[in-house]
Amino acid sequence: MALEVKRKDKETTQSLAHRFTKTVRQSGVLLEIRKNQFHKRAKSALAKKRSALRRDELRKERIKADKLAKPK
Repeated sequence: MALEVKRKDKETTQSLAHRFTKTVRQSGVLLEIRKNQFHKRAKSALAKKRSALRRDELRKERIKADKLAKPK
């Protein structure tokens, strides 16, 4: 999506810059770019499986540690 802003007759550079930034804001180009900038890829099936197994192991370790803890 290419935006084009041409300078009008007797228009100052300041008003041209203001008009340009206004068209860029209204077009939504910056919002699209910022959305894609921090986009994370979805986890693969193997990565999901590994993280689920790790969570299960950590949960088991926490339960075991709680059982072995000294009473208060």
